[in-house]
Amino acid sequence: MVQLSDELLSSLDREAARRRVSRSALVRDVLEDFLAGDREAQIARRIVEGYERIPPATPDAWGDQHAVTDESAVDLLHRLDAEEREAGHQPW
Repeated sequence: MVQLSDELLSSLDREAARRRVSRSALVRDVLEDFLAGDREAQIARRIVEGYERIPPATPDAWGDQHAVTDESAVDLLHRLDAEEREAGHQPW
């Protein structure tokens, strides 16, 4: 059981009517969307943390990938990185 203010309950009922679903269905949908978004954000944070902990081109068990990468590929990656930053994307 969840307690809601009269104002929130009215808003919930209006939205449920607009979507043509029950109040319970709307509450379930909203909670599922919220929790899914939270899970996606956690996964994204973990991916970023992994790249921060072990940056791309860091030597590992497979060898030193940077040493075998040709200069043009490195240049392309740097330019793509700069382009993403200019567009306002967060770096990995």
